[in-house]
Amino acid sequence: MTPDVGGESLDQAFRRARELEVSLGEQLRAFADDARRRRPEFAAAVDRLVEHLRQYGAGESAPQPGEPMPPFTLPGDAGHLVGLDQLLGDGPVAVTFHRGHWCPYCRININALAQAHSEIAAEGGQIVAIMPDRQKFVAELRSQSNVRFPILTDVDNGYALSLNLTIWVGAEMQKMMEGYRDLPTFQGNSSWMLPIPATFVVGRDRRIKARFLDPDYRKPVAIADMLAALRS
Repeated sequence: MTPDVGGESLDQAFRRARELEVSLGEQLRAFADDARRRRPEFAAAVDRLVEHLRQYGAGESAPQPGEPMPPFTLPGDAGHLVGLDQLLGDGPVAVTFHRGHWCPYCRININALAQAHSEIAAEGGQIVAIMPDRQKFVAELRSQSNVRFPILTDVDNGYALSLNLTIWVGAEMQKMMEGYRDLPTFQGNSSWMLPIPATFVVGRDRRIKARFLDPDYRKPVAIADMLAALRS
């Protein structure tokens, strides 16, 4: 994150929002409001991108509830491969997709998932997060956010692509992000592709029990709904 006018960086604004003793949605709104005040032109570009994605139904063709969740085998931050079938052997799984360790909204969401993890685990459920970042950046995120569930690297967005979850950020956003977000270094490629944030609750039979998906990455993950689906 970068310094901004008024003497406060977006990084400081992010930390302040994350530490607020309010709901996840309120934390995200607080940071979004700060970001819009500091970079209104960037926020407006995000609004245009989200509207474009909604118009074209981005993500709508991803697997639906009742359908089988396509299997995956992806590397974790320690280099070990983790597969969906392996996870389902221990109980239902919430498979969550995130844009990357560099995204403050993703960090706030991951932090909320980390706080909910103990309750989910106590009831026999699991969380696995998937993002396109290289493993060293994933390890950094897990350490900083004290995450105890797996965060897996989706190399070149291959798995997200197979689910019709991947988008190109577009020429306008790419130009605005260059110099602020080094996606080619973070992902190991120059595609400027990102997954649409999404959560799939998968039963032990590999059938999708619930799906939560929104092209607007500024929205919170549906933790309460995710918990209800895992319990069902």
